[in-house]
Amino acid sequence: MPRFDIPLSGWAISVAPVGYQEAVAAMELRADAIANGAAPELIWLLEHPPLYTAGTSANPADLIDGRFPVYKTGRGGQYTYHGPGQRIAYVMLDLNRRGRDVRAFVATLQNVVISALAEFGVRGEAREDRPGVWVACDGREDKIAAIGVRVRRWVTFHGLSVNVAPDLSHYAGIVPCGLREHGVTSLHALGVSATMPEFDNALHRAFNAILVFGN
Repeated sequence: MPRFDIPLSGWAISVAPVGYQEAVAAMELRADAIANGAAPELIWLLEHPPLYTAGTSANPADLIDGRFPVYKTGRGGQYTYHGPGQRIAYVMLDLNRRGRDVRAFVATLQNVVISALAEFGVRGEAREDRPGVWVACDGREDKIAAIGVRVRRWVTFHGLSVNVAPDLSHYAGIVPCGLREHGVTSLHALGVSATMPEFDNALHRAFNAILVFGN
């Protein structure tokens, strides 16, 4: 079981890559503890080794090349990629205290990402007809962040992933989120040489500004 290595105020960062199944097991334990009043809310920042996940709406035809392990997951959404250079934020919050509105929660996660990207001069946008956060790029829209959540007993887990500097060629094995007409991008692909700690700081500020712990 991975440790929550660097505890902050409602935050943890795992420095070494965390296996997907290990992460899911840890999230489920924490979410149950939150629901039982035995643990505080937590946002867990980490990276995974290269892998694909299949959400509850995944179409098998969208798995083009299973070059990496594929994990079925209970989160919403379709196929996505996780790997080094991508910041994952697993968000374990109690919606019993924050309002039982999953749609509003997803919109909050999108706004957190948009706010963090803005610190680097990148304009991210949400779209009603497709999940995640998008940026305009050479006359098209590319996805820079994916969002997929699960809620159990009104406690959230899973969360969001933002492409800071992953190997974008790894997305070629899937149709990301089932959207063939759009591509993927990253901060580095957009010419922003942000480090992971720099992006973590922006993400931390965005979460604190938009979603204050304890409310």
